Amino acid sequence: MKSITIQGEKRNNVGKKFTRSLRKIGKVPCVVYSNGETFHFSTPLSILKHIVNTPDTYTVIIEWKEGGRIETILQDVQFHPISDMILHADFLKLQENKPIVVEIPVKIIGRSIAQGGQLYITMRKLKIRTLLKNLTDYIEIDITSIGIGGKILVKDILTDRYRIQHPNDTLILSIKSSREAEKISKTEETKSNNE
Repeated sequence: MKSITIQGEKRNNVGKKFTRSLRKIGKVPCVVYSNGETFHFSTPLSILKHIVNTPDTYTVIIEWKEGGRIETILQDVQFHPISDMILHADFLKLQENKPIVVEIPVKIIGRSIAQGGQLYITMRKLKIRTLLKNLTDYIEIDITSIGIGGKILVKDILTDRYRIQHPNDTLILSIKSSREAEKISKTEETKSNNE
């Protein structure tokens, strides 16, 4: 799995006043969870944006300003309800023998046999539970043999490498005929005009 390195500065002060002052200077208060322990730190907003505003999933190496490093994965991000600014981020320390739950992007490969069909992707990321050794950059789905009316459900891509945390009948993608695609498009257009 791809990795990104960020700079972290450990902090002892965790009150609202201190976190507000961090945000004013362009930093984000963060926490690393590790074996029941928590480490509070801050990192520049400009760096954190690269991890949060991407469809990809990365392991995150935090290099401490005070020395040392720790390998983690981003678990949760809190955003401001109006401005969408990143307010806080939670990270989980990665351990070889401890499973983690993470969202992984879906990557479509191949070309459908459907002539004039249209691909509809309903799940662009899937939540999986897996060990560190089985982490993958993306979940690959080959649509070469899928015709019009065909679909892929979670149960169609099960594997021993990880457990998908969605019901087996969850629709990931489908291929519609041009006529069906046109109907869907008109319905969506009507909905947006009525809102």
